[in-house]
Amino acid sequence: MKLSAFGRKFTADAGITSLMDDLGNAMASGDDMIMMGGGNPGHIPEIQQRVQEILGDMSRNEDDVRRLVGVYDPPQGEKQFIASLADLLNREYGWGLKPENIALTNGSQAAFFMLFNMFGGDYGDGHRKHILLPLAPEYIGYADAGIEPELFRAVQPDISFTDAHEFKYRVDFDAVEVTGETGAICVSRPTNPTGNVITDGELARLEVMARQHDIPLIVDGAYGTPFPSLLFVDAHPTWNEQIILCLSLSKLGLPAARTGIVIAAEPIIKAMSGINAILNLATGSFGAMLAEPLVRSGEILSLSRDVVCPFYKAKMEKAVAAFREAMGEDSCRWYIHKPEGAMFLWLWFPDLPISSLELYQRLKSRGVLVVSGHYFFPGLPEDGWRHRHECLRVTYSQDDERVAEGLRIIADEVKTVWAEAGRKA
Repeated sequence: MKLSAFGRKFTADAGITSLMDDLGNAMASGDDMIMMGGGNPGHIPEIQQRVQEILGDMSRNEDDVRRLVGVYDPPQGEKQFIASLADLLNREYGWGLKPENIALTNGSQAAFFMLFNMFGGDYGDGHRKHILLPLAPEYIGYADAGIEPELFRAVQPDISFTDAHEFKYRVDFDAVEVTGETGAICVSRPTNPTGNVITDGELARLEVMARQHDIPLIVDGAYGTPFPSLLFVDAHPTWNEQIILCLSLSKLGLPAARTGIVIAAEPIIKAMSGINAILNLATGSFGAMLAEPLVRSGEILSLSRDVVCPFYKAKMEKAVAAFREAMGEDSCRWYIHKPEGAMFLWLWFPDLPISSLELYQRLKSRGVLVVSGHYFFPGLPEDGWRHRHECLRVTYSQDDERVAEGLRIIADEVKTVWAEAGRKA
């Protein structure tokens, strides 16, 4: 079977494909694998209870059932949810939104595929533009989302040490270069994979750069503010027409609902609605209708602030403590990225004798599924920075005891690697 360039690109090996295959195969096989690889959210009882209540109410309402499964929504998305969300954000933050500023997509991944290819690639006038990622590492799902090759340009971060075994990436603004060949700037906040949260000041500086070059600043808030608020430091929600703010219902506890939210200037929303119509006819209604009562009442914000955030913060603290105990003070060099949000620990082992991909494979054989860090550097050259092959992303969203056991196995395997290297030396 011969495929077009498009077909070859999207059937080739990709980091996100490998990640989802690993997760799906491990779940389907029933193996006793410790699942610390993907971004599947934890099961929060309070969220599950509210979802059940809303589903029960919907199932008893004939009109709701018809809207849920029996009619197409417009390509922009479910109108009642969009209107309620605009009202909520205007009431809380004074953003001056209209329904025309909001579109829904079948998950955030679909939103980024649209946005990256709207603003990056061939402009048909001899110009090709890239998407600038001002802070690598970045989300694994971005890497292969471009229709054209080499869509991304990334900037290597500044690294500061915040504790004996803790570090933080910061935007190296001296190295961030926006040119006429830049189609958009994109940053996740909090960042997947590291849990890094760029500050309000850093975000403002990036917005100024975008405004100066008349390009959008895309902010991936799938884990961030105003919801689901997986944030352990202060970070304020920001939107204006220079910003494309992307939100999601997944990390609130609805990953299977596949509901992405894009807040942007009207022409961008109109363009995305057109793409939605071509790719999907319409977006699914389920997530939007399920969350609409929470949005209309404002409960989505209080649940995020008072339930979801504390749930993950407690898990993060337990995971950090477990790994610190497992590694000890006198073993090999190791660091955790300062965990400021999301649901991941980003582990760095300087001068690791094997690659992070080899470490991933060794851990997989021991029943622990993580993600090799090398996947998270789209837009940086493959060679030239050993750091990208010294890191792992670990999810701590699942059962605390299983996570602690997985972290102990990671620590043991890293120490074993160093011991083997010492014997060979």
